[in-house]
Amino acid sequence: MNHQSELSNSGLVVAVVGEDGAVRNSLKFWLEMEGLTVLSYASAAELLTARDQLRCDCLVVDQKLPAAGFDTIAELRERNFPAPAILITNYDLSLSLRESAKKAGIATVEKPLLGNGLLDAIREVATNRQG
Repeated sequence: MNHQSELSNSGLVVAVVGEDGAVRNSLKFWLEMEGLTVLSYASAAELLTARDQLRCDCLVVDQKLPAAGFDTIAELRERNFPAPAILITNYDLSLSLRESAKKAGIATVEKPLLGNGLLDAIREVATNRQG
């Protein structure tokens, strides 16, 4: 399936938050190649103080942040930040955190990011938000 044809003209803006610069930049590059606009943040604090965060349609947060990714998303929700969120997790994420994410309406995608799992999740949450 050619995801670029589905998403390239969508105007979708994705914010990627991750401490590891190489991973964050790789994700940014890949998602931009798929036709998305990507905002990149090195930390939760950077995202929470950014002015352009409000134009984000989908948030992709790495759970492995100094302030946990799940907590970052929870704080954004408290600030009435409406964009759907996807939490990138390690395979060993605790069952209780997975359940908490599910209850909070946060999609999870496991590392390593193989195939199109993340792109499919972005497409799904964006479709649900628009529709």
